[in-house]
Amino acid sequence: MTGQRMTRLRAAVTPQLERRDYQTLSEFRHLLQRFLAFSQAAAHEAGLAPRQHQALLAIKGFPRDGGVTIHDLAERLCIQHHSAVELVDRLAEAGLVERRHDPADRRRVLLDLTWEAEKRLAGLSAIHLEELQRLRPALQEILAAIGG
Repeated sequence: MTGQRMTRLRAAVTPQLERRDYQTLSEFRHLLQRFLAFSQAAAHEAGLAPRQHQALLAIKGFPRDGGVTIHDLAERLCIQHHSAVELVDRLAEAGLVERRHDPADRRRVLLDLTWEAEKRLAGLSAIHLEELQRLRPALQEILAAIGG
């Protein structure tokens, strides 16, 4: 959301929030930060920069069939196209991503994970799912608090 749009929304509506609303939001942000810190440390342990791990996960878990382009990757990671190109260059140099031409449109370049990337990502994903399971009760509590 753009800053200009946020300013308009704030001007249009000033909600009456209670202390528990702030506590709920604070706890949610705290859990997100803990999960992100866990994720960054796990990526480093696996020999990846956190952004590289995010890219591998975005490629493997892309919701649409038909391949992932650099544009898709940039959009999923909320980064500029040129930053995604640099990231893919580093991943390709590390032997984690391969580029291939789309057989339906040779102008499009699709990204594939290598066997090494698949292996590292599987290990990282397993421990991330375990961490989410550990955080699940606190997340459910937060979701219940905002559910009404």
